[in-house]
Parts: sequence; structure tokens; C-alpha cells
Amino acid sequence: MRRDIVRTMILTYHEGACVRAQVGDTTVVFSPVSKQSKNFRQTNFGADVAFISLNHPDMNGEDEASRGEKKAFVISGPGEYEVSAKGGSASGGKESDAVRVAGFRTASRYGGEEKINTVYALTLDGLSMLYLGALNAALPPDVLEMDAPDILFVPIGGNGVLGPAEAQKLAVALEAKIVIPILYDDKTLKQFLKEAGEEKVQPVDKFTVKLRDMVGKEGDVVVLSP
Repeated sequence: MRRDIVRTMILTYHEGACVRAQVGDTTVVFSPVSKQSKNFRQTNFGADVAFISLNHPDMNGEDEASRGEKKAFVISGPGEYEVSAKGGSASGGKESDAVRVAGFRTASRYGGEEKINTVYALTLDGLSMLYLGALNAALPPDVLEMDAPDILFVPIGGNGVLGPAEAQKLAVALEAKIVIPILYDDKTLKQFLKEAGEEKVQPVDKFTVKLRDMVGKEGDVVVLSP
């Protein structure tokens, strides 16, 4: 596909910390729910790339990211990665098809004990995304010094992750253009929207966005329904 063709990203939320992003024939999923989860229902995706932020059944469903013969390329943990937009290693592929990913080690107390949480920064079809997973501690300086993300996925539910006030403060510090909360319930979502001054925002089943839609965006909150 020609790179000058403007494509649309479709974002959907699947409970917990699980978000799917689709651009054309490419699908990536963050923190798919595993069959062992006692808190959220799993969804089988058939993704090209799966990002695992935390080694917990609510977020480490590697098997659920694949469907039939379509096996997801799994990225799990801090480091620098380069993968093809159609999954697998990008080496030998076209430069334009490569998705570069940086994973940063942070902390979480999700589930009641200290765990390594990986924050992922990547750009997909021109849109930069920062996915915070189950973060409940300060971000490393390398992340704070990055360019403002187009789309920020931030946990707001407390109980081992950021609470609503902390999440909003961080979103402002990161100067995110669009902020999408994850790991929320009705109470924490209401609190977060109040903190952000976005009480009138209504949940949507999916969010469609293009790169050109980022113009003029400053901390706009989008709530995705699970």
C-alpha cells in the first residue's frame, strides 16, 4: 500500500488492560486476557503482534492473541524491538513495514505484590502510542523526556495501579494528545473524568482516528466501552 494513502486506526477495549489497535490488515493487542484470569473474560484475536505488560493472568494471554494458523509475535518485557507490521522479525523486510518498539521497566503492585510492569512506546502508521499497562510508580526519565504521544493508554483504577488523580497528573505531564483510560470501573472512571474536566465524555464501542486528527488535540479523553 502506498504510504501517502491516509489510513484509519481502529481502537477497541476488551476489559482490564486489554486494547486492540487495527490499521488495515495489521492488528496489535496490548495485554490480552488469559484463560486463567478470574477477573476478566478473554477474547481470541488473531493479532500480528501481542504486547505483554505484566506477568499476571489478567494481562499475559499470549495464546489468546493467536487464532488458527495466525500466530502473534509476542513482545514481553523491557528492551528494544523491531517487528514487521505483519508479525515476526522485520529483518529482511521492507523498512516501511517495520514497527519499532521500546519497552521500559517500571513497577506495579497489581494483584497485591510487586511485579515488573513494561511500558511500551511505539509508532504504528504514523501515530505514536504510549501504553502504560499496570503502572503504579514513577516513569523512568527516558519516557518522561520522549516527545508527547499522540495516544496514551493509562490505568486509573487504583488497587496496585495509578489512581484517577495520579493518572490525570501524569497524562498532563506527558502532554498526551488523546488519553484513553484502562483498568477502570464505574467509580474510578467518574473520578478520572472529573479530574480531567471531561465529565460529559460518553463511552464509545470503538474509536477511529487518523494522523491528521491529532491537530489541535490536547489531553482529550476518549473512553472505550469493554
